[in-house]
Order: sequence, then structure tokens, then C-alpha cells
Amino acid sequence: MRKLDRSWQERRHLQAKLIKVTLLLEKKYGIPRRRRPGNLLKILIETILSQHTNDQNRDRAYRGLKKQFPHWGDLLEGNTKKVVSAIREGGLAEQKARRIREILHWIKKREGKLSLSFLRKMDSDEIQATIGPLKGIGPKTIHCLLLFGLGREAFPVDTHILRVGKRLGFILEGMEADAAHAWMTPLVPKKKSLSLHLNLIRFGRSICKAKNPSCDLCFLRRQCLRSDQDGSSLQVKQREVNI
Repeated sequence: MRKLDRSWQERRHLQAKLIKVTLLLEKKYGIPRRRRPGNLLKILIETILSQHTNDQNRDRAYRGLKKQFPHWGDLLEGNTKKVVSAIREGGLAEQKARRIREILHWIKKREGKLSLSFLRKMDSDEIQATIGPLKGIGPKTIHCLLLFGLGREAFPVDTHILRVGKRLGFILEGMEADAAHAWMTPLVPKKKSLSLHLNLIRFGRSICKAKNPSCDLCFLRRQCLRSDQDGSSLQVKQREVNI
């Protein structure tokens, strides 16, 4: 019983911390406006291209892909080597090209056309069960589809969010990105997933950078486990949270 009580208290503490972080980020950066749900297939392929690279390389790879293959059908029927060449700047080109083509073949076989519109009729668990087993589609891809493609509450965890989350203490040290999706889902404040996701990424790119973070400019340093209130670096090891 004591362990359960402690677990509940720890969860409530993390939820309260995320609410505070969300509000501080919104005070600094504003509340992002939710756009109309995007093209699901475009979001899917962009997210696959974003794996193990940065946004600039992802965008270059996507532009190269669309230049070489203006229509998804062209990509499906095209030569794999040409796909690899088109997305080379995104890294892991051979693996990504193979998986993109495999997924397109799966969609065409299932639906008779290259469209993910059938996902709009499914709830989030059904979407996970349907496309989750496909190679190249992990938790981040599914959460991106849910958040940006379907306008639902979901929380993609990218490299910036994973890094910032560990520094601020709401993601456990040693936790990988895939596991962090399930971890974060019950912690994110209701109806704030888009705001927290986008603002944390902005914060991670501009202030809480991987190398040489701007701790002296950080407006979240009171929440940080690795710096004191004056911004001086502290090596504080996060205690384990048993939830």
C-alpha cells in the first residue's frame, strides 16, 4: 500500500510539474494554434524520413523525394535505387526507402488506393493495432499521425523533448524515446498536447540545446534538475520513480 501511495504521489507531482512547465512555455512562446488536420500519407512519410536525423535533412529528403516522384503512385512503381538516391540527404536512405515502399504496397493492397483516410474512422487504439506492426512505424510516427493528421490528443517525443524532459525531470534518465511515449501519455495536461509538444521543441532548439545549453537565459531553470536557480551547472542525478 505504501508503494502504491508513493507511486500515486509521484505521478501527481509530475503532472503538476508538467502543468507549470506548460504554462511557463505558453507565457514565453504563446499558445500554438491548431491547424487543420494534414494529409496523413504525407505526415507518415515525413515522419519516417525524420528518423535519426534533423528537420533540415528530413525536409531536404522529402523535397528530393517529391521532385523525383511527384505522385505517390510514381514512388510505388519506381525503382528502389532511385528512391534511395532521392532521400540520401536524410540518412539511412536504403532502410527508409525500403520501408516506405513496403508501407505503400501494404496500403495499396489493403485499400486498393494510396490513401490513409481509413484511419479517420478508427479510434486511436485501433490505429495502433492496425499500423503499429508495420516496419518503420513506431510510437513517434503514430503519435504524429494522431496529433497532426487527425487533430487528436497525442504527444510525439522527439530528440529535443526527450533531452529536455530528462533535464527537467519528467522523463526518467535512461528511458528511450519509444518508452517515453507511453510514459508521457497520462502526464500531459488535457488539451495541451499540441502546445506542450511544439513549445518544448522550440525551447530545446533555442535554449536547452544538446551542447552548450543557454542556462543563463533559461526561464525554466527553477524546474531543472541540472542547474541551480542562478543557472550554474549541477550534476544532479534524477532519482528513480517507481510508477
